[in-house]
Amino acid sequence: MPPEITVRFTPEFKRNLQKLVKRYRHIRADVQPVLDQLQTGVVIGTQVPGIDYAIFKVRVRNRDARKGKRGGYRLLYYLKTKTSIILIIIYAKSDRSDISAAQIRRIVNMFDE
Repeated sequence: MPPEITVRFTPEFKRNLQKLVKRYRHIRADVQPVLDQLQTGVVIGTQVPGIDYAIFKVRVRNRDARKGKRGGYRLLYYLKTKTSIILIIIYAKSDRSDISAAQIRRIVNMFDE
């Protein structure tokens, strides 16, 4: 039996999700398959270079925008250990093109204290 994987959320992630829920009513359903995969131990997405942590960026389809994965959401998570994942931030690709390594470090450091 595989070990149980805990998925936690940074305050930044929760704040961003609340803002996005107001504009995109299907966001929770769009993100759920990603959470399900992470909880089964599957590492998905591409690793973000230039950061000391194992940070991965996942493209998530936005059902409300109808632009596919490219125009959807970006979800960044920190693979802290094999059994602990922290969801760092989520944003709509239409709102911002990218997030800096410094911002990612700041969010992880604030949450990890």
